[in-house]
Amino acid sequence: MTDTSTSANQAVPLIRFTDVSKSFGGAQALRDISFEIRPGTVHGLVGANGAGKSTLIRCLAGVNPPDSGSIEIDGELVDIPNPQAAGELGLAFIHQEMSLIPGWDVLRNMSLGMPLVTAGGLIDWRPMRTKALAVAERLGFSFPLSRQVDDLSTADQWLVLIGRALMADARLIAMDEPTASLSAREAERLHAIIRDLVASGATVVFVSHRLDEVTDLCDDITVFRDGTVTRRVVGERLRKAELVSAIVGKDLEIPDHGRDVIDRGDEVLRISSVGDGRMVKDASLVVNAGEVVGIGGLVGSGRSELIKAVYGASRFTTGSVSFDGKNVAFRHPSEAVAAGFGLVPEERRAEGLFLDESIAFNINLARLDSLVVSRLLPFLRLSRGRSRAQAVANQVTVKARSVSALAGTLSGGNQQKVAIARWLIDPPRVLILDEPSRGVDVGARAEVHDVIRALAERGAAVLVVSSDNEELVALCDTVYVMVEGRVSGRLAGPEITVDHLTHLSFENHHERGDAA
Repeated sequence: MTDTSTSANQAVPLIRFTDVSKSFGGAQALRDISFEIRPGTVHGLVGANGAGKSTLIRCLAGVNPPDSGSIEIDGELVDIPNPQAAGELGLAFIHQEMSLIPGWDVLRNMSLGMPLVTAGGLIDWRPMRTKALAVAERLGFSFPLSRQVDDLSTADQWLVLIGRALMADARLIAMDEPTASLSAREAERLHAIIRDLVASGATVVFVSHRLDEVTDLCDDITVFRDGTVTRRVVGERLRKAELVSAIVGKDLEIPDHGRDVIDRGDEVLRISSVGDGRMVKDASLVVNAGEVVGIGGLVGSGRSELIKAVYGASRFTTGSVSFDGKNVAFRHPSEAVAAGFGLVPEERRAEGLFLDESIAFNINLARLDSLVVSRLLPFLRLSRGRSRAQAVANQVTVKARSVSALAGTLSGGNQQKVAIARWLIDPPRVLILDEPSRGVDVGARAEVHDVIRALAERGAAVLVVSSDNEELVALCDTVYVMVEGRVSGRLAGPEITVDHLTHLSFENHHERGDAA
């Protein structure tokens, strides 16, 4: 373990972990974790999915107290048996699955867990409103406290959660993947708020797979691998390549431009001037057999709405979609699947997986019909289903004791592999993936990319939506960039670079080349 320290590290740490260990069912999640979190800093926690970051945060939050070791706050040993105790110690936690109450307004969500003043048996909201208004002004809310949280953007929902932490006068705020669903501009706004919080004396624990923002934003970084701390950096900047090496245990190539131009197969999917009357205005692109085509652009540019219109989750009102030379207009995703489409949705937990079902069930879901004994005997051949699920799970290196384990027990990266493995049993003609590496660590991302490339090499036409320009550079043969519902440009082969993609993402519908 490398421990680089500065004179600033001599102050009493806000948090000190000493030999913290935690096991679940015989599996060691944390092994003798020891490090410190300095007050008034942004402390980054990075590592592969399942490396131990979230387990450590749950120990600090009182959700899963450690089996052994100790936690100190301000140099004093503390016992954190439950989340209430963590809150009383001034610790706040914002998880990736946001804990907002649908149907409630901003004020009530910000006040959740706070002691409320009552008068005559009724809640007196005036003291809460006064405090919430001060917090809202500090965070720069552009929406009223009376707005329902359901109507807010993801970025604004994050502000509400940060506001809740400030309402509770939290000294430390832990944020798990706060920018995973944000555009570049929204992420920059959040970064500025985090810097302001730290400047005013708060401490932020920042968990992210976006390594560029970790190296730019964080004062200190702790790297986890397989339940242990493999590197600590205190008060210094770490190059991204060094961070990648510490996370995966080996050097990974980070490409600076796209792949060589390939000999494309026959045209499989053509989208021509498609609009949905809302977010998509006039989008055109082509996907050929054996090709990985990316759709880039900012969040809100119409990318996800376009693919939903293509596979039948919504309707397009103008233009046409051609599949294997024939015009199609699917009324439901099931029609698209029957025709030869596969889909890995953006929200894998809510839309892509049944978390309370087994890995085997989730992998076999698209082809359960092939497990039916006969029309007269509508029973499933479960042993055959487990066998073929195990085979494809091995192909994508799903890390689980068996395919009988529940999908909800897996890390985010392994859940994503299960969602992709579903389409390996009988590969579709067209595979659409919306944000395939969101919330996935750098090592698992490389494995997911290998699976996607292998599907393309077997002849599938692959369409990838991604907010991560580096992912588009590393993965795609062709990239179309969308701006405000239209394609602003097309890049192919070596001309796919982060700079080119960023430039096109902010262009005002300047057409660069033909969509075909």
